[in-house]
Amino acid sequence: MTLVAGSALVTGGGSGIGRAIAEALAAGGAAVAVVDLLPEGGKETVARIAASSGHATFVQADVGRWDDVDRAVATAGRALGPLGILVNAAGILDGYAPADELTPAVWERVIGINLTGTFFGCRRALAEMLPRGAGRIVNIASVAGLVGSGGGPAYTASKHGVVGLTRQLAVTYAARGVTVNAICPGAIATELRAHSTRILGADAPEMRGVGGDDAAVRAITPAGRRGTVEEVAQAACYLASEAAAYVTGHALVIDGGWTAR
Repeated sequence: MTLVAGSALVTGGGSGIGRAIAEALAAGGAAVAVVDLLPEGGKETVARIAASSGHATFVQADVGRWDDVDRAVATAGRALGPLGILVNAAGILDGYAPADELTPAVWERVIGINLTGTFFGCRRALAEMLPRGAGRIVNIASVAGLVGSGGGPAYTASKHGVVGLTRQLAVTYAARGVTVNAICPGAIATELRAHSTRILGADAPEMRGVGGDDAAVRAITPAGRRGTVEEVAQAACYLASEAAAYVTGHALVIDGGWTAR
C-alpha cells in the first residue's frame, strides 16, 4: 500500500496498538512523530523504528490538554515536515467500574484522554491538512463504541463519542480532501490495563472486565482468541493509504466476531 504524502503523527504511540501503528507507518515509508504521555515508552518506539531504518521522533504530551496537542503537532511539523496522517490511539480504561462506583475524577480523565484528546488531535491536524486539501485521520475507537458491553460507563461513552465524532468530521470534510475513519478493536493483546492504572494513579479502579480474562475473551469472541496489535496496525495503514481515498466515515470493526454475535 502507498501511504498518502506527508509525515504521520500517532498519539499513544508508546505502547500497544499505537506503537504497532507507528512502526507499521514507518515501515511504509512515513516519517512518524510518536506522541505519548509516558516518555520511556515513546522513546522506546522511536528506538525500535530507528533500528528498522525508519525515521521517527518523540514528543511528550498529554492529549487531554489543548496546549500540549498544539505544541506536539507544531513540533512534529518542524522536525518531520507537513502532516499527512494523524492516528489518535491514546486511550485509557475505566476498569468496567459501574456508574454507582465510578468516581468523577476517573470519568473526567477517561473522557478527557479518549474523547476530548481525539477531538483536540483532529482539530489541530485539520489546521495542517485543510489548506493542502489532503489528509488521513484514523481514530482508534473500540467495540465499546458500538455496544454496551465493552467497558464501563466512561470508556463506553468516550468510545461511542469517538465513533460519532469520526462520522461528523467525515461528512464535514470529505469534499475538502480529508478522510476521517475509526477502527473498533475487540480484545487485543496489549498492556492497556497496566498503563491505564499508571496514568490514573491513586484514582485508578480495579481493572476488571472481559479483556483481562482469557476464558472470557474466548467465550465472547467467535474466533476464540485475542487479536494482535499488528492486525489493527495493518488496517490503520490501509485507511492511511492512497487506496482508501473513497473510504470515509467508516467504523472498521476488528474483533474476531464479537459484535456479530
